[in-house]
Amino acid sequence: MSIWLTLAAVAVLAAITLSIVLVLRLEHPWLQPWAIARAAVQLGILTVILAGVISNVLWVALFLVVMVLAATWVVFRRLGLARRFLPIISGTIIVAAAIPTTAIFVTGAVEFSPRYVLAVGGIIVGNTMTVSTLMGRSLGSLIVSQRDEIEAWLSVGATPRRAALRAVRSAASTALIPSTDQTRTTGIVTLPGAFVGAVFAGASPLVAAEFQLLVLAAILAAGAITVALFSATFGAPEVLPLADSPLGGRVVPASLGAP
Repeated sequence: MSIWLTLAAVAVLAAITLSIVLVLRLEHPWLQPWAIARAAVQLGILTVILAGVISNVLWVALFLVVMVLAATWVVFRRLGLARRFLPIISGTIIVAAAIPTTAIFVTGAVEFSPRYVLAVGGIIVGNTMTVSTLMGRSLGSLIVSQRDEIEAWLSVGATPRRAALRAVRSAASTALIPSTDQTRTTGIVTLPGAFVGAVFAGASPLVAAEFQLLVLAAILAAGAITVALFSATFGAPEVLPLADSPLGGRVVPASLGAP
């Protein structure tokens, strides 16, 4: 595979994306092409870094820390949270990624080596970030749309957690849909990256399938842990937010109603 042919194909795909976004007049039309450009630069840097990192435990650990910090910042920015939530988001991502990753290596299903820790950990951290964003956005939107119902529960003496329970459950279910669908359709609708990458690296299809199954199960476990931690943190609102800042920023006491 030629790097120049790859770049040419990427440029064509980016142009197609930009054209459609411009025609549809979507918000921030340069966001998707810019994401592709960033991915190209970041992957280029990654290939250089991994050459000296992939066999060193300390460097792999440091690289995973950087991944967690980057994922934390993305979730923080996407959800528009107050800065006091940064440690909570970071802790959520760490715990949600660490538990299934540890389970994989403790059971001996995958050899404990720096390269595999980086591969498994990186995949799970990335998916945890996605679930966190989906959970936060869905929960914030549902709390706003169900404000009257939540206030009704509060007015009859329900606890904040009980009052917001329906919104929390719905948000958690929504956040897990992409991971669940990816797992359900693997091998039928999609050929997952871990499977294809392992095959291209020379592994047998059986070994690649075993690795992919572990990754999918770990992603779902991490997602479940993520929504549970988000529910514990944001599932009992003492105040109800305004529509412009669902989980952080300007809020008003629930007992006062909408301004």
